[in-house]
Amino acid sequence: MNRDATKHALRFFYSRVVEPMGFTITPDVELAEFLLEQEVALQEEHGIPFCPCRPIRGDRTRDMQIVCPCIPFHREHFDAMRRCWCGLFVHRGVTDPEDLPQMSRKELGLE
Repeated sequence: MNRDATKHALRFFYSRVVEPMGFTITPDVELAEFLLEQEVALQEEHGIPFCPCRPIRGDRTRDMQIVCPCIPFHREHFDAMRRCWCGLFVHRGVTDPEDLPQMSRKELGLE
C-alpha cells in the first residue's frame, strides 16, 4: 500500500475509533496531514503507527500506550486539554485547535 492509501486507511480507522469517545480529527488540515505522514513512517519502521510526539522506549507495555489513537490510555488528561498530545485528535466541536493547551489547568496549578 502506498503512503497516501495508508494515510487514508488510518484516517478512516481513527475516525471510527475516536468519534464514539467524543473526539474527531483536527480541523487543521496541514497538521493532520503532517502527523499522519509521521505515523505512516513509524508504521513502516516499527509495524505500528505510534504517536509521533511520544518517545518509543523499547518497553512493550509502555509503548503500547502510545499506539495511535492513544486516547483510551490517557483519557482524563486528553479530556482536560480537549486534545491529544500531538493534536491529531480534538474534542468534537473544537474549531480552533491552536488555542488548546498541551497541559491541563490542573497540571499548570491553576485548579
